[in-house]
Amino acid sequence: MAYFLQQLANAVPIAALYAALAFGYSIVFGVMKRADITYGALFAFSGQMLVLFTDVGYTRMYLILPAAFAFGAAVSAAYTLGISFLVGRAIMLPLSHKSPNTIIVAALGMMIILMETARLASNTRGIWLPPFLNRAIVFWESCGFQVTLTEIQLLNTVLMLLVILAGALVLKCTGWGRIWRAVTDDALAAELCGASANRVFLIAYLASALVATVCGLMATSYYGTMDFGAGLMFGLKVLMIAAVGGYSDPLKSAGGAALLGLSETMWGAYGPFLWRDFVMFSLLVLLLVLSRRERVAP
Repeated sequence: MAYFLQQLANAVPIAALYAALAFGYSIVFGVMKRADITYGALFAFSGQMLVLFTDVGYTRMYLILPAAFAFGAAVSAAYTLGISFLVGRAIMLPLSHKSPNTIIVAALGMMIILMETARLASNTRGIWLPPFLNRAIVFWESCGFQVTLTEIQLLNTVLMLLVILAGALVLKCTGWGRIWRAVTDDALAAELCGASANRVFLIAYLASALVATVCGLMATSYYGTMDFGAGLMFGLKVLMIAAVGGYSDPLKSAGGAALLGLSETMWGAYGPFLWRDFVMFSLLVLLLVLSRRERVAP
């Protein structure tokens, strides 16, 4: 029982990460209506820039660790959001009115550029952050077995849930949220009513990139590093986990992603670890096939 409770506790930070990523992706997918793996690449890129510039601040600028981490986070956020603005305005916005295949090709190209940029900037060496906020907090104890989470796990979970809550409030209670819903329903009708679909697209793209950046910084601060190939894995994974709850509602998408995070953790605890990704992706494909809806063209 204690082992099961510990696995449930371990699933909470992962579920929160997947939920936040799916929530952010659904915001931009609502206005783009195209599959875009650049989102996962931005998530990985922000983490890679964090470890790179934290290392620069600590080893070359001789900052203390908290200051070096703050410097790395600020530079990482500036780089990621700046690139997101350029990609959204110069590439994704013009291509969003074209064939869906063009978005896929452009996203793949941008993912490769971001991955190789991070790799070359780091001289193809893995950089690790020192562990911090790793004191274990005990939630339950039985027969000498403790159910624990670390401080950084709890902090990450709270921050990601706050990101989802803040985003949901903006979409539901603000004028921009109403315009976003109008554009997602029918961009042409929204423009006829005076809304700028292009402006909503850019704001949604930047909002989505902001969520990806925050998640990348938080995940990297916990795991200590971000692999150069993580952009492809997370790009595909986010694309599919967001579909579990449906793209039409970011909160439903976040809920479906959280369930996937729970399932993934439980499989890792009780099933063969080497088969985890294969089983999870197979489950996602099955869910997508079963939930697909055919629309008859008029």
